[in-house]
Amino acid sequence: MTKVAVLGAGSWGTALANTMAKNGNQVVLWSHKEEQAAEINNQHTNDKYLPKAKLEENLQATSEMAEALDGAAIALVVVPTKAIREVGTKLAEVLKTSGQQVVLAHATKGLEQKTHLRISQMLEEVVPAECYTGLAVISGPSHAEDVIKSDLTAISIGSTDEKAAEALQEALANESFRPYTNADLIGSELGGALKNIIAIGSGMLIGKGYGANAQAALLTRGLVEIRAVGKALGANAETFLGLAGIGDLIVTGMSPNSRNYRAGRSLGQGKPLSQVEEEMGMVIEGVNTVKAVNDLQGSLNLDLPITSALYRVIYEGESINAAIKDLMTRPLKAED
Repeated sequence: MTKVAVLGAGSWGTALANTMAKNGNQVVLWSHKEEQAAEINNQHTNDKYLPKAKLEENLQATSEMAEALDGAAIALVVVPTKAIREVGTKLAEVLKTSGQQVVLAHATKGLEQKTHLRISQMLEEVVPAECYTGLAVISGPSHAEDVIKSDLTAISIGSTDEKAAEALQEALANESFRPYTNADLIGSELGGALKNIIAIGSGMLIGKGYGANAQAALLTRGLVEIRAVGKALGANAETFLGLAGIGDLIVTGMSPNSRNYRAGRSLGQGKPLSQVEEEMGMVIEGVNTVKAVNDLQGSLNLDLPITSALYRVIYEGESINAAIKDLMTRPLKAED
């Protein structure tokens, strides 16, 4: 049995915490809201994020981070990208005060807006190296709504520290949840972040009334862009052919459980972004990632036509029809 602190009680943090609690681990889920922690402890539910789901009775919750981290061997951060620095700073303060070390992991899929940093790079900036023994990321095709129902799921744990990856693997593995490990932390993070861009585009096509041909074309050409950015930033190209790459792209780009897909579909149906964000009630990571990667492509000397088209639609007000026409009438070329 391992004590695990999961920091972030949204849908994905709750589903991961519940999986590890189901496996017999001592899991404490931290929420910044006292009432949410009380609901999890007393009703064993988290209805705002996982309606109708019944949580394991041994899953504990708290709004005190020090309580969650007390004696923990693993600290898993699962908050939106914009909250990473704040939560990471609090985490560091607790660990420095207690003098303990943890396996530090995250399951957040995004890039920081202005710096374009990956999540692990952000954590490295705010959590001193002496506070953790290894750094890992959970990525791959996995919707919280399916994981909480014990639907069959396989994910990937990326880390340059084999022991850190294996510690998470052992805490998560059961008959319905199969974690693999890989040594490509960079590729695992980028695959998880960049597929959200393509998922928005996939949803837009369906919202506009296009069919499977269009969706398959976008996902396939989108993978080319993901792989190009990954290689330019030091990832292993093979990673994008696995769970953290094409696996995550498929599930996020095609499932109604995907926030990014749903957001794109609503945009395709003509709703303004402000309305979509309000109706969603949760962070749409891909919207920010579109901007971050569009900003990056010049410095990386890359041509990313899908990302550029989505940027123009979301941030410059270009019509989706005009963006589609531009993509389909670009100069002809060989497939890369």
